[in-house]
Amino acid sequence: MEPLGDLEIRASFVNCSKGEARRLNLPRGLAELPWGDLDFLGWRDQGAPDRAYLVAPHGGELVGVTLRSPMVRRSLTKTNVCSLCITAHAGSGVALLAARRAGVSGREGNTVGTYICADLACSLYVRGVKKSTLVTRPDESLPLERQIARTVDNLDAFLAKVLTDTAA
Repeated sequence: MEPLGDLEIRASFVNCSKGEARRLNLPRGLAELPWGDLDFLGWRDQGAPDRAYLVAPHGGELVGVTLRSPMVRRSLTKTNVCSLCITAHAGSGVALLAARRAGVSGREGNTVGTYICADLACSLYVRGVKKSTLVTRPDESLPLERQIARTVDNLDAFLAKVLTDTAA
């Protein structure tokens, strides 16, 4: 992913008002992020733990979505799998993140959700830059390039759902 600036990030949001996009907390240290290893930019709001944000290329454009995560306590003995990168995590390492749909449908309260790595570091998990808290991780039979493509495809499918205005 190419490095992004504040204005690009704020202008990309499709499921919130321009005022909300101006006020959202951007991640610290944008310049220091490992942009070459990222397929999308994802971060949690430091001031509001139930909020998260995701910005990714989609359909030739930059698309940003605001996400909400209900505060749910997960069992520390159960394993959960991210639906984007297929990384298994123990306990609360995966969160159900819901995005308001874009357009009229979203303004009417319609949302779409998926289970994503709670820290939104899917790109880093796929590349092995960051490790899951699980002691062992099942070996993937797919080559790294295909794992990355699968993650991007899964993200594209989620973003397509967010962009579908069912009320139109």
